[in-house]
Amino acid sequence: MDERELTELFRRLGARDPASWARSQLREGIPQLARFLFLRQAWRHVVREDGPSWTAALRANRAKVGERTIAALDRIAACGVPEDDLTAVVRLMQRELLFGLCHLLSDPGAMEPAVEDVAWALFQVDADGRPVARIEGLHESVIETDPAIAGIAGGGGAAQPSSSGAISS
Repeated sequence: MDERELTELFRRLGARDPASWARSQLREGIPQLARFLFLRQAWRHVVREDGPSWTAALRANRAKVGERTIAALDRIAACGVPEDDLTAVVRLMQRELLFGLCHLLSDPGAMEPAVEDVAWALFQVDADGRPVARIEGLHESVIETDPAIAGIAGGGGAAQPSSSGAISS
C-alpha cells in the first residue's frame, strides 16, 4: 500500500490527520495502523459518555450481571446520583484498566524469580498468524485516543501519531 492509499484508509477509519499516520508508518516503520485500530477497538469496550444508557442495558441483562449489581444501581439512583456522574466515574475506572492492560502488554513487571524469564507482547500478524510487527507502548496512547477527547470515527475521535510511535491529539 502506498502513502496515498494508506492515507485514504486512515481517513476512512477516522484519523484526524491521516497523512501524518500514513507517513509515520511508511517512513518510520511504526505499525501505526495496528496501533490505531487496537486502541480504537479497545475504547469500544468502554462506556461512552454520549451513548445509550449503559445502566439500562445492565438492568436488561439482570441475570447476567447479577442482583448485587442491580441492587447497587438502585441504591445509587435512590440517592439522586445522575447517570452522567456515575458514567464519569465508571469511564475513569475503565480507562485506568485499559491503561494498565496496555502497559502490561509491553511490560509484565516484576515477577517471582522462578518465572522472571516469562514475557509476552502484542504483535500485528499476517494472514497466517505469523508476527509481522511488535506493537509497543500502547499505554502511552490510551488517553489521547479516548473517543470523548479525540473524535475517532465510529466511537469518537481521531488522534495523531508522533515520531516516537506514541499517539497524540
